[in-house]
Amino acid sequence: MSERLSALDVSFLYLESPTTAMHVGEVAIFRPAEGSDANDQYDALRRLVGARISMVPRYRQKVRFVPGRIANPVWVDDEAFDLSYHVRRSALPRPGTLDQLRELVGRVQSRHLDRSRPLWELYVVEGLEDGRFAILTKTHHAMVDGADVLDIGSLILDPLPQPRETPTDGWLPEREPSSVGLVVDAVADTLRRPTQLLETVRAGVTDARAVTTRTFGAAATVLSAARSSLRPAPPSPLNAVVGEQRRFGMAATDLEDYRRVRAAHGGTVNDVVLAVVTGALRIWLLTRGESVTPAAAVRAMVPVSVQDGVGARGSRVTSYFVDLPVGEPSPVVRLHQVSYAMKAHKESGHAVGAPALVALSGFAPPTIHSAAARLASGLTSRLFNVVVTNVPGPQYPLFAAGAQMLETYPVDPLGRGQAVSVGLTSYDGAVYFGLNADRDAMPDVEVLAQCLEESLAELVETVR
Repeated sequence: MSERLSALDVSFLYLESPTTAMHVGEVAIFRPAEGSDANDQYDALRRLVGARISMVPRYRQKVRFVPGRIANPVWVDDEAFDLSYHVRRSALPRPGTLDQLRELVGRVQSRHLDRSRPLWELYVVEGLEDGRFAILTKTHHAMVDGADVLDIGSLILDPLPQPRETPTDGWLPEREPSSVGLVVDAVADTLRRPTQLLETVRAGVTDARAVTTRTFGAAATVLSAARSSLRPAPPSPLNAVVGEQRRFGMAATDLEDYRRVRAAHGGTVNDVVLAVVTGALRIWLLTRGESVTPAAAVRAMVPVSVQDGVGARGSRVTSYFVDLPVGEPSPVVRLHQVSYAMKAHKESGHAVGAPALVALSGFAPPTIHSAAARLASGLTSRLFNVVVTNVPGPQYPLFAAGAQMLETYPVDPLGRGQAVSVGLTSYDGAVYFGLNADRDAMPDVEVLAQCLEESLAELVETVR
């Protein structure tokens, strides 16, 4: 029998609209394997994806809706699965610049995934400067549940240039059920589990808030500290009417700088990250001529990982609201204020540290970014101005088909009324920011990316 989508997963299909695409992505830049040319590299990556996809059968399945929507849709094998459709080849005019890559990312991420096929795409983008190439991924929220299904970009990475052995794939697709069969199975499921009908109605006629809360949980010790979330978020240009098109910004920073600031002023690396974002938003608002009073603040929804229970090995993602003090001119005072605001989460005993999170997930930042974005999409935009996701990765190089990954930038989706999302991933001694923005509301997204670098430099200067 086909597997039925959960109420949470199907809610992201129902919530999707022309202006709110429900997929998460990643942009990774690679140095080609020694001695390989563009054709060799693309062919090797395509073969690798074809071999690794057997480890996650979901990537060869598509969604079938039940006639009349009397039950949640089901996952069915795609009998006409075409790997060449999903693993695509693209190129920039040589020598490809980062500006050209950012423009391509914005255009690719603006397009919705084809619901008649498995809900993922991977682009191999050739022609970058210095002989490099990039990999762009798109995976729908309905697929990446944060537990059983990893993002496709994570599947192809290895700690050594030589790819690890993958079991032989003998996959044969199961016959796709007919419309009558879907209805019969739906009725049978409802008889076995009467509550399913209620969940189906809820997923179809409400937003994801109820099911998000139930599925991800809400750590009372975390949310009780976020009392500011009970008030509407302050007015901000970060909240705007969102269109269909996107821009993308990138900023690369040194992880050691964050550690030096933390050592000098206390707190955690995550506190320093949030202080850098605070300073960047302050500078950006000033460049726009916005009024920034001493009491001005920007409310961020910061997804955090919490333990499932005492002694539990797993973790889940829950929401934490923090008011970023953009009105404070001193970078050190901003850091102390952010650190104090995050103190309740640290003292709750539920926080999952970066080393533990990496050990639990391996290198799966896109998967965890997806869990965070899923959570954010279930909350009203009136509660916060911006989402900031910070996912740690391993501090050693990774490879895909022998090519070394040099940089990696998350692409978090925009929620309703959100002009920009801020995602960052630490990897191999660096911290990489990905800024996914509405094309019309944020024509200056690259200015905000530069402001992140300036804000970090302000903090580093206080250490010197």
